[in-house]
Amino acid sequence: MKVIVSGAGQVGFHIAKQLSAEQNDVVVIDQSPELVRRVGDALDVQAFVGFGSHPDVLERAGAADADMIIAVTYADEVNMVACQVAHSLFNVPTKIARIRDQSYRDPIWADLFSRDHMPIDVIISPEMEIAKTISRRLQVPGSFESISFVDGLVKMMGVRCNPDCPVINTPLRQLTGVFPDLNIVVVAIYRDGVGLVPSADDQLLEGDNVYFVADGEHIKRAMSVFGHEERMARRIIIAGGGHVGIFLGEIIETEHKGVSARIIETESDRAHHVADLLEDTVVIHGDVIDPEILDEAGVNESEAIIAVTNDDETNILASLLAKRYGTERAITLVNNATYTPLITSLGIDVVVNPREITVSTILQHVRRGRIKAVHSLVDGFGEVIEAEILEMSGLNGKRIREADLPDGVLFGAIVREKDVIIPRADTVLRVNDKVVLFAAAESIKAIENLFAVRLEFF
Repeated sequence: MKVIVSGAGQVGFHIAKQLSAEQNDVVVIDQSPELVRRVGDALDVQAFVGFGSHPDVLERAGAADADMIIAVTYADEVNMVACQVAHSLFNVPTKIARIRDQSYRDPIWADLFSRDHMPIDVIISPEMEIAKTISRRLQVPGSFESISFVDGLVKMMGVRCNPDCPVINTPLRQLTGVFPDLNIVVVAIYRDGVGLVPSADDQLLEGDNVYFVADGEHIKRAMSVFGHEERMARRIIIAGGGHVGIFLGEIIETEHKGVSARIIETESDRAHHVADLLEDTVVIHGDVIDPEILDEAGVNESEAIIAVTNDDETNILASLLAKRYGTERAITLVNNATYTPLITSLGIDVVVNPREITVSTILQHVRRGRIKAVHSLVDGFGEVIEAEILEMSGLNGKRIREADLPDGVLFGAIVREKDVIIPRADTVLRVNDKVVLFAAAESIKAIENLFAVRLEFF
């Protein structure tokens, strides 16, 4: 597959890295010589300086025979025009654009991105995706990751092994013996900055970040097995009234019944704007790291602070201050990934990485065919994938032990009609089974082939 990536920032870089590692033909364009040099030095891709919206630049990038363009520059208009030019002049089949300004996405302009006007097949709104991600994590307190698969029948959870975790130093093979009716499979472990695909003999250690796949009805019990029985937050402080803060406020008002939120916003005009948009959310004008403002927001009675300003350092300080003054849990937006291993040790419970969220969202639309959903883990270490077994698939009719699985692949769950099956070595795979599995990065291409998936375009 030939892919043009317009924009060499964090998202563009990691999309190019992921796709090139899977032997795709990737060309990266950016107006910044420094970013282009970084891409060229680090990745096995073509990279050159230019505007992704200019026809001559797209022609040089090989748009005439490209399968897809992914426009993720910082300018919405450049992304939109790049997709328009790619469609009108080069007939590129699939066009994905990152668009931040929500005025473009107002329902009254729903026809804007139709094929007859500005033909963009997939629009990614990072701020909206971040708000949805945080909302999911609020619904399962104690988790730092929560993703639904197969219409919510299966969930993938990320939990941290704290010192009081009951299953520390327990071999994974013994979990089913100790909890025979618990339908979970540990599919990945992130330990000391390194991702691991666990074997049955591996043990969980204090400080591990554990990813497990479970029957959606077993989540509460599964969380308690890992020592997480935190209450759902009912009183929340949101630090930052930007797009993420507004979207999150709207989601809480409409989907989180019985939950009250207060937003703290530094800029006066912005605070009034947020107050006009949200009906049931209290908006406070002030500095999120001012103790008096935090006190006015009821920090000592709040159960969670969600820090989503545009500044990493402000988010970290606001979170730490809130916890010091009595808030039980901190969810913190951090763009700079180098901060992550530091701030989790300081007491911040959940770190939200916008780049990882955006990359995962884009990958869902890159992997088509019978691959239904994708979630990328920890800087592209691997992916949790939902796929359907076709009649012509090499997996059809085979026991899992007989399947020619590449290294680094673990089955987490099988959904047969509405029944969730936790797979064992002798489980037989059948046509139309929905499978949720983990695949390490180097095995993803093999998984696509194993499921007889070809990339389909819109």
